[in-house]
Amino acid sequence: MPSDLPTYTNQVENGTDYTIMFCLDFTNKRLRVDDYSGKIDVIYRRVVEIAKTHTLTKVFIKSREVDWQTFLSKGCMLEGIYKGYFNGSDAYCMAMYDDLKRRTSDYWLEEDQILQQVLSLPIKPDHPLVPSNMTMRLARLEDAEQLSQLYSHIFQTYPTPMNDAIYVAKTMREGTIYYLVEMQGQLISAASAEINSVYANAEMTDCATLAAYRNQGLMRLLIHALEAELVARQITSAYSLSRALSFGMNAVFYQMGYGYYGRLTKNCDIYDKFEDMNLWAKSLK
Repeated sequence: MPSDLPTYTNQVENGTDYTIMFCLDFTNKRLRVDDYSGKIDVIYRRVVEIAKTHTLTKVFIKSREVDWQTFLSKGCMLEGIYKGYFNGSDAYCMAMYDDLKRRTSDYWLEEDQILQQVLSLPIKPDHPLVPSNMTMRLARLEDAEQLSQLYSHIFQTYPTPMNDAIYVAKTMREGTIYYLVEMQGQLISAASAEINSVYANAEMTDCATLAAYRNQGLMRLLIHALEAELVARQITSAYSLSRALSFGMNAVFYQMGYGYYGRLTKNCDIYDKFEDMNLWAKSLK
């Protein structure tokens, strides 16, 4: 059931010589800085203070290219690069931790092996056809209940409350687009693109397929459809965070021409624990 506790809150803080746009993500015990302007020294100190105030164990800053080495010099780590994130300019994921367990990956070598297997696969740029017994379409507001049931069925825990139909509908109203595949009226697979129209990027996310219908290329179909929709909306870059332990989802993005740009340690609570996430990105120009 949906929790009454706040899952996250987006805020903007204006100081005399800085502005920080950030997300207090309580579900995943992290502070995510999406943008900023002003003096880096002041921004860094303030970000650390905010994280401590809310006992958040991970901070990551989407740094501009001109600033990432300054953040590095203050003890932040470069975990990945969001290619083309800021209207074509890269964003550098600079992370810091306040908890040793959160900093330490439990599966790094296994994830490296999975990544190497994925990177040895052939690229599949072709556009597959929708199977004749299935239909694919853009989701509507009235699909929110079905979508929430799909996510609740597949994920024991998830970084956002996708098991709540009200939350799913809210994301749609805020501009996230969903594509779904149905068979005989049953929703069997879905994926979304969370659009940032200010910076012309989108996160490909919320990828889910019922177990009985996996390995049929449905996710490739959905990602192709989402990409076409994004291009029509003048979005120039797409990225995705995939569970580093999941061969399937990493393979989908690699085979569709996304590049691997890093791994974010224990980035979010998904399935049943904090998991490392591989960062994939692609130019849609």
